[in-house]
Amino acid sequence: MDVEVEVFSRDAKNKGEAKKLRREGYVPCVVYSAGAVGENYYIKKVAIDTVIRELEFGFLPTTVFVLKNQAGKQRRAIVKEIQYKVTSYDVSHVDFLELIADRKVNVKVPVQFQNVIDCVGVKAGGFLRQVLQHVQVRCLPKDIPTHFTIDVKDIDIRQARRVVDIAIPKEVISLIKPQDVVVTVVK
Repeated sequence: MDVEVEVFSRDAKNKGEAKKLRREGYVPCVVYSAGAVGENYYIKKVAIDTVIRELEFGFLPTTVFVLKNQAGKQRRAIVKEIQYKVTSYDVSHVDFLELIADRKVNVKVPVQFQNVIDCVGVKAGGFLRQVLQHVQVRCLPKDIPTHFTIDVKDIDIRQARRVVDIAIPKEVISLIKPQDVVVTVVK
């Protein structure tokens, strides 16, 4: 999923400038590109808050941002790191990683489940325990999956589904062990 956000250039002289931007309703951000020094920008707080609020839980790492500057130049990027205020959980800083078409990128892909209500183990009195929220993968930007889905209908108590059970496309390389447990049903 692509989300368009307007970015504005800034000078990163000191922390005072970043604090001033935050007071005025902006969020400082840096766009990193392979082999280059990060470029300093800021975005409207309302824009980033809206994007985060509308995203399904866990989908931020696979969301592609189209960053547009005042000159009309566009860059595609994903969130590398996001910082929040401890007390209010407001976004205080965002680091983006620019996507380059022919360069592979590491991404945390969220895992979702289907047929949870019909799960054999849940019907027998167990409960579904998600061990991994995301699966770390490496792929080209055009191949970034939005999420992985696991059918949990046939899992009984003390059974599990592992990374190897996920239908991962051949263009995408899993960076975690195939035997790592993704979900299990426990008593």
